[in-house]
Amino acid sequence: MKKIVLVGTGMVGMSFAYAALNQNLCDELVLCDINEKRAKGEAQDLNHGLAFSKTSMKIYAGKYSDCSDADIVVICAGVGQKPGETRLQLLQRNLEIFKTIVNPIVDSGFDGIFIVATNPVDIMARITRKLSGFPNNKVIGTGTTLDSARMRYLLGEYFHIDPRNIHGYVIGEHGDSEFVPWSQVTIGPKPIRDELMDNPEFKMDDLEKIEENVRHAAYEIIEAKGATYYGIGMAICRVARAILQDENSILTISARLCGTYGLDKVYVGNPCVVNKDGAVRRMELTLMNNEMKKFKESCELLDETFSGLEFK
Repeated sequence: MKKIVLVGTGMVGMSFAYAALNQNLCDELVLCDINEKRAKGEAQDLNHGLAFSKTSMKIYAGKYSDCSDADIVVICAGVGQKPGETRLQLLQRNLEIFKTIVNPIVDSGFDGIFIVATNPVDIMARITRKLSGFPNNKVIGTGTTLDSARMRYLLGEYFHIDPRNIHGYVIGEHGDSEFVPWSQVTIGPKPIRDELMDNPEFKMDDLEKIEENVRHAAYEIIEAKGATYYGIGMAICRVARAILQDENSILTISARLCGTYGLDKVYVGNPCVVNKDGAVRRMELTLMNNEMKKFKESCELLDETFSGLEFK
């Protein structure tokens, strides 16, 4: 029996839950929210669609005590990002919320894996790690999984190539300091820089515009419709599936760097091997000097912000 507990039944949480139902992700899905009435209503709504799905998933509203035998706890609770607000500005408001969530989950006897999606996700994942005392591999954030998917989609459109054949990553903070290490991007087996040299119609300036579009995509969506939720909901599903099916997949989750790139403690988006034990291995990319500079600056920004927090 594969069991997931979702904490937070807002738009992100329920986009994940809806995707989980359609993808037959688990056997049991528990919805938890400070607004218990809402959680019950959301569970009821999902259950009414079971007859149209290929799953017999058990879905119900529950409490933190239901985490005791869960494989994964997904945390989407928190206040949303306002138009013009950076992810880092969300930090102080969401820290207080997490204090009331993580401790009772741990007290329930939960021994599975935390997936954190609440923004600013890199810092919130690190907060979850500190509050829970869990091993590094068992607390991960969604990191730049969605950003990497956005990049692959846009590059696929630009080069007229199936995005599944674009291989590359967005790394760093899930936010304003994230970037694309172009030295690591390939189209099929071909380095993207070689493709630029062989085909003059493709230009580096265009790729830099795509990188900028990826970085600011969330702001554009928030301005247009108030929030982002479908993409990240599916990204959470992807990470959860890698855990539940013991895939050993490489995903750009947010995980603690345990000596990778000579860095430690900070949680940041970087390719990691994900399986039933969580983030079991960090992949250290061979970055160019300018790329390494950007990555370390992003890590320093996250570390400095976290260092200013008080855990009372």
